[in-house]
Amino acid sequence: MCVVAARFSVAAGRFTLSDAHYRRRSDALSDYDAGLRQCRAGDENSRMTCRLGMVVLLALIAGCSSLLPQSKETTASPWQTFQDAQSAFDKIIPGTTTIADLRHMKLDPASNPNIAILNYADVMRKFMLSPSVTISDLDDGVRMCVTAKINCRGFEVNQTSVQKSRNGNVVLDVLGFYRETHTAGWRFNGLILLKDEVVIYKLTSGQPAIRQTEENQNPLGPVQVLGSHFTGITF
Repeated sequence: MCVVAARFSVAAGRFTLSDAHYRRRSDALSDYDAGLRQCRAGDENSRMTCRLGMVVLLALIAGCSSLLPQSKETTASPWQTFQDAQSAFDKIIPGTTTIADLRHMKLDPASNPNIAILNYADVMRKFMLSPSVTISDLDDGVRMCVTAKINCRGFEVNQTSVQKSRNGNVVLDVLGFYRETHTAGWRFNGLILLKDEVVIYKLTSGQPAIRQTEENQNPLGPVQVLGSHFTGITF
């Protein structure tokens, strides 16, 4: 939905822009109907001026968000959703799943992009974050990996699919009066540790659903941006 900002008033045959602010389309349409009734009550010159103002208001209402910038951040992955990635990891059974099974599940860094290979030193840095953490504090699978040293390795999976889109009125967005940015997607993180080509540990985390909305309002629009640029002061 496009976001509109304006309220028009008509008085004594004049059409003026007053009390500019940011509201949803339903409010703007109500203002349009009220202004139209006032237009009909005036003389011919007043009605023509009003009609012109109503056209401007409708143009603001019709400002389409499809013209606004959009961005997409996607990591190449065999999974389309967070649930797909989680389901793949749920099939991994520590002590049973082998490296051949992982290849069949598309968890092979040689064929599947964006899977990092970790050595035992990388695993130590990931789990032993401070001197107070000892090997005895680690989970059994992690401890087995660290003590096995070069006979252990890990696969780290980081998959991201995030889309950002600016919604609202094109004119208000371009001039900097009002910007609304929507972010949606998911992030998945997985870790697999193997010793002698057999999985001994797995761990998953992430965000199954990302839904964020950011709204920025600048009452002075481009004047405010220029003022901040030249003075170095953020208003």
